Amino acid sequence: MRPVTMGWAGAGAMFLALAGMAAAADFYGDISGVKLARPEDKVDAPTVPPPPGSVVLFDGSNLDAWMRADGKGPAAWPVLPGGVMQVQGQSIRTRDAFDGHFRLHVEFRVPYMPDKAGQGRGNSGVYLQGRYEVQILDSYGLDSQDNDCGGIYKVARPLANACKAPTVWQSYDIDFQAPRFADGKKVAPARISVTQNGTPIHRDVAIPLDNTVAGMGGDPSTPGPIMLQDHGNPVQYRNIWLQMLD
Repeated sequence: MRPVTMGWAGAGAMFLALAGMAAAADFYGDISGVKLARPEDKVDAPTVPPPPGSVVLFDGSNLDAWMRADGKGPAAWPVLPGGVMQVQGQSIRTRDAFDGHFRLHVEFRVPYMPDKAGQGRGNSGVYLQGRYEVQILDSYGLDSQDNDCGGIYKVARPLANACKAPTVWQSYDIDFQAPRFADGKKVAPARISVTQNGTPIHRDVAIPLDNTVAGMGGDPSTPGPIMLQDHGNPVQYRNIWLQMLD
C-alpha cells in the first residue's frame, strides 16, 4: 500500500482549516463585534491583593485549596499561563468550609460566545457555603434579571448592570453572613451584599432559601465551602481570597 502524499495546495488547505478551527475556539479573542456602552467596559478591573490575614484560595500557582465538587479527587481545571484557571470538567469546591461573616473576592472573565444566547453564554457561578449562588454570565448590555450576571440566582436581580464586555476581567466582592440557628431552628437568614467592578449591586439581601438552584445543599446550619460552577463554558478565574469580617 502506497503512503498518501499531500501537495503544497492540500497542506495549505488543511492548515487554513485547522487555523479556522483554532480561531473558532478562541473565546478570548476579537470582540470588535461588541457594541460598547462606555470605553471603560473594555478595560480590565484592577486586581486586588488579599488583605493581611486573608485566606488565599487561588493565587495563580496551583489548585491545592480546591477539590472536585463531588469530593472524589483533586480539582482538575487547567491553570493557564498568567495564573488563570479555566472551567473544565466539573464544578470544584474549596477543601475548607466557612461560616460566619466573611468577604469573598473573586476575579473572573467570561468568554465571547456570540453564537450562543441566554444561559448558554459564558455561564458559571460562585456559591457561598456551596448553597447560595451569585451568577456569572455574559450579560453585557442587558436589563439584568435574577438569573443574569450579578444576580443572586432566582432570588434577587442586581440593582444595576455593572458588567464589563466579554473577555474583560471583572471582580466580585461578596459580603456573606451565614444564617443563624438556635435550638435547631433558623432565627436569621443568610444575607448577601455584592460589589461588582466597584459598583454596589446588592445591599444586605436576605436569602429566603437554604439552597439556590444547583447548590450543594446539606445542613444550612453547618459551615460550607466555596464552590465554582462548571456549566460547560470556559469561564476563567484568578486571584480569589476570603477575609473573615467578625
